[in-house]
Amino acid sequence: MVKFADRILKIPDDPLNEIMKLSSDKEIISFSLGSPSKEAYPVEFIINATNKLLTQNPESMLSYGLQEGYIPLRKNFIEHIANKRNINASLENVLITTGATQGIELVSQILIQDGDVVLVESPTFFAALPVFKKYGATVIPVKMDRDGIDLNDLETKLIKHNPKLLYIIPTFQNPTGITLSKKRRIAICELTYKYKTVLLEDDPYYDLRFLGEPVLPIKSHDKYENVIYLSSFSKILAPGLRVGVIVANKEIIEKLVLAKSGADTNTSLLSQGICSEFLESGFYESHLAEIFPLYLNRLNKMVECIEEFFPEHIQFIKPEGGLFVWLGLPKEINTQTLLEISSQIYKVSYVPGSIFFINQSECNNYIRLNYSSNDESTIELGMKRLGMVFKDYISGLSF
Repeated sequence: MVKFADRILKIPDDPLNEIMKLSSDKEIISFSLGSPSKEAYPVEFIINATNKLLTQNPESMLSYGLQEGYIPLRKNFIEHIANKRNINASLENVLITTGATQGIELVSQILIQDGDVVLVESPTFFAALPVFKKYGATVIPVKMDRDGIDLNDLETKLIKHNPKLLYIIPTFQNPTGITLSKKRRIAICELTYKYKTVLLEDDPYYDLRFLGEPVLPIKSHDKYENVIYLSSFSKILAPGLRVGVIVANKEIIEKLVLAKSGADTNTSLLSQGICSEFLESGFYESHLAEIFPLYLNRLNKMVECIEEFFPEHIQFIKPEGGLFVWLGLPKEINTQTLLEISSQIYKVSYVPGSIFFINQSECNNYIRLNYSSNDESTIELGMKRLGMVFKDYISGLSF
């Protein structure tokens, strides 16, 4: 019998694989994945950029690269993204990762030891939780309200638990879609420094704003160099390229490079080159302008369908951007139990909200819906089906 390492036994079953299966079934209308619209992938640009890179410099693009990342991409990220977000960075502060999720993994690897406490929003991005637990962390939830993380509960838990890390998604939070105010961002920056806790700011949705005014990242207020900033090209360009970015102080980046060297040596140079061209060409801004009306129409259609087809007493906040709508359903609805029925009988899938919480048994009436992946007619059909699932369940229909 194989004796597995203790760390792998700490990882709970991963719901992502099941979500991927449901999303790949052509008969099922899926509101599950956190993906951009496939129609919005800039396929022609990617083909042209790939041809250019492989024509001008094929040996370089197909070789190993610096562990820190492709220098042109790091420079372009600083010029076209970091500077516009008021993030002060030089080359020594930037590391390219194989997707932003690798950033969470690498940060956990260099910081977390058995018994360390990690604070997270409640709810939070489900894929981050098993990473923290794998490295022996005790994960403690911090309350949220309609404006984001609760500052009083945060400070109480900073004092009580002396955490190593606070993990937070401040802009169009996954799963709730909530965006923290500037005031709370500054307060969180000050609190984590005061209590000697590193702040891991995961910010993949920053530029996906269709309504309202942008709020600068927490990292832009980081006068103590206490914030590790994560960004990604997955939600804007294409998730299959697997390119993320970490911005942090020089000492942290040096340790992250050591960790990355044992993980994958370097992120694909071809993928990095495509992302660099995306920024340098100016196509980044024009691409955002092109996809915003598409996403806003889909968001509006989903909200319209919630109001038309779903049971009464639904709780939700219409987000100003991002990819998700978060719903609180009547207490008697257990969305985890209903997922199989919904997907197999009604042919529509969602992500049950319980997987985003530490204590899953108390949060069974929530769902996360993705609005970016389907066109408006498919959204309407899928939401009509989903409304039937919940209404039939409430009415006592025997499935």
